[in-house]
Amino acid sequence: MSKPLPVKEFDKAKVVAENRRARYDYFVEDRFEAGIELKGTEVKALRTGEGSIAESYALVEGEEVFLINSSIPQYGNAGYSSHEPRRRRKLLMRGREIAKLYGAINRQGLTLVPLSIYFNSRGRAKVELALARGKKVHDKRETIKERDWKREQGRLLRHNG
Repeated sequence: MSKPLPVKEFDKAKVVAENRRARYDYFVEDRFEAGIELKGTEVKALRTGEGSIAESYALVEGEEVFLINSSIPQYGNAGYSSHEPRRRRKLLMRGREIAKLYGAINRQGLTLVPLSIYFNSRGRAKVELALARGKKVHDKRETIKERDWKREQGRLLRHNG
């Protein structure tokens, strides 16, 4: 197995939703940051810390990218002007990045998975997307073994340290 690439960090002031299962189910190849086109009540619901991207994925259609199956529940104080919780949300990216994603998905068979939704230091809602390759069952077993071994190493070092 090859060495993991160095992870580039994004400016995450407040993380709202995280997809922890994605790191277990996929090998993360490359990461991208994208803005989200949101309605006013969706922004308020996200600011209260609500939202889920557990079963969501991103889709490239033409020259646009959409976040599918993400859930942002309705804002409680919205009144009559509320939003649909599981609507398709357009992601805001540069054309060059979209072309790169489209090529990787079609040629290499990769999947576009959201890793987290967060607010940056300027207060803008962002999504961290990953180009990922699906893991097979034996890869998942290997991940579990590595995690357990690292945990055991930590225990031994603390105990015998």
